[in-house]
Amino acid sequence: MPGPGAGATTRRDLWARLRRSLWQPPRPHGEQPRERVVGPLELFYDLAVVVLVAQAAHHLAGHLTWHGLGEFAVVFTLVWIAWANGSLHHEPHGHDDTRSRSTFLVQILVLAAMGACIPQAGGARGAAFAVAAAVLFAVLAILWLLAARGDRPEYRRPSRLYVAGTAACAVLLAGTALLPASARVPAWGLLDAAYLAAFAAVILTASPGASLTVTDALIERFGTLTIIVLGETLTGVVAGLASQPLSGLTLSVGLVAVVVGFGAWWTYFDFAGQRHPRPTRPATAQWMLSHLPLTAAIAAMGAAMISLVDHAHDGRTPVATAWVLCAGAAVVLCATMLRNRQGGCGCVLPALLPRVWPGAGVGPVAWVRPDPLIATAPTTELGFLWHRGRLPLRLPARTTCLRQASEQPGWPCLIP
Repeated sequence: MPGPGAGATTRRDLWARLRRSLWQPPRPHGEQPRERVVGPLELFYDLAVVVLVAQAAHHLAGHLTWHGLGEFAVVFTLVWIAWANGSLHHEPHGHDDTRSRSTFLVQILVLAAMGACIPQAGGARGAAFAVAAAVLFAVLAILWLLAARGDRPEYRRPSRLYVAGTAACAVLLAGTALLPASARVPAWGLLDAAYLAAFAAVILTASPGASLTVTDALIERFGTLTIIVLGETLTGVVAGLASQPLSGLTLSVGLVAVVVGFGAWWTYFDFAGQRHPRPTRPATAQWMLSHLPLTAAIAAMGAAMISLVDHAHDGRTPVATAWVLCAGAAVVLCATMLRNRQGGCGCVLPALLPRVWPGAGVGPVAWVRPDPLIATAPTTELGFLWHRGRLPLRLPARTTCLRQASEQPGWPCLIP
């Protein structure tokens, strides 16, 4: 028969097991599972971040000036850094438990406050935006600090540097709330640049045993964010069409603009998406950081498409609209080429190189500023990049790329 304290011991064990299942400590560095499915919690977090991206893009659509573009770039970069921080923390340390859900909820609540301030981040609500961003980075610093407590020796140095940099960013962001409105955006830009440089330095200087591992789940997260941001191009077209009297020309411009956005999706996921970078620290840093200009350019193109549809009947495309749309297409092409280069297989790089010359040639198109329907012609190169890049070429059998043949049977290597 069980002793007199057996019932209490059993209850204590049950409560301990329940507590461990609901509130597990962060997983130590280096122990993340190689194969993990991205859950609905992470997807909800991504959607919350894209709401802020939509706010920034909508503000840019109404302020297509150099100042508006600079403010968009600074705010977008700050939001992207916060998203990358949250995603990189959950990938090695998170569980599907109450703790992880609570930490994501806290981040989403702060993101909601930031999103409410984005339309006037460069003006009346700049101080509130700075304080909200500082709170978010302070939360992230605490999360990284808690995760670093059980680190093995090889992980301690990069963990301490990362926690110190994130905490310093939080303090400096809070300090920008005291600056004049005209000085806040440049100060945020400097913080963005400094943080990205420090982030790259931590990755590049980490010991081989403590280097960042790009898992399938992390690739899926970055690809998911890219897909959701691509939705901003369709949002921009629909918003433009909804605000104007519908005509054949307006509809034509809008539909061609949709082709541009769809081509950006096709180009990225055929040539760069869902591919692992080479297992080196520089390749990992370039893989991660190349997604920043890629997603920012896509969101900016979506903002420009509103103006493109609004001016469908004009004889010439507005200056800012032409430059943002064409330069955005060039950035998408170049970032995709860089991503492909870091994917460890250069077999489609020769196919991309002849396609990048339209990206380099968008300057004259933006300078000439043809009517909106013609202005979209160079950017539709994104939509047809796949056509010639993926046609079966009559190449010798020795040129077949084994890696791509295993991933997509029948896709030949394009290196002669």
